[in-house]
Amino acid sequence: MKKIIALIICSIFFISFVGCGNIKTIDGNTYQTYGLFNKDEKCNERIEYRTIIGNVVWSIILIETIIAPVYFIGFSLYEPVGKKQELQGEMKGVL
Repeated sequence: MKKIIALIICSIFFISFVGCGNIKTIDGNTYQTYGLFNKDEKCNERIEYRTIIGNVVWSIILIETIIAPVYFIGFSLYEPVGKKQELQGEMKGVL
């Protein structure tokens, strides 16, 4: 039982301090990371996001804790990179 409690405490510690995603300020606005559970609230269509590889790795390593993967995948899977480039016109098939 002590091992299980210690494992839970360690997983909370890792979640709090070892997450690899960063918030970013773009044009005076601060954008946060988002995951599968809070995509509708945090994701902005005008901002480009990338997958946080570190959080995916931590989710795999700590899969037995259940808490860590839920946090990493659910709330911190993508981080803001910058503004999306707006295309002037759609140019399909151009070489």
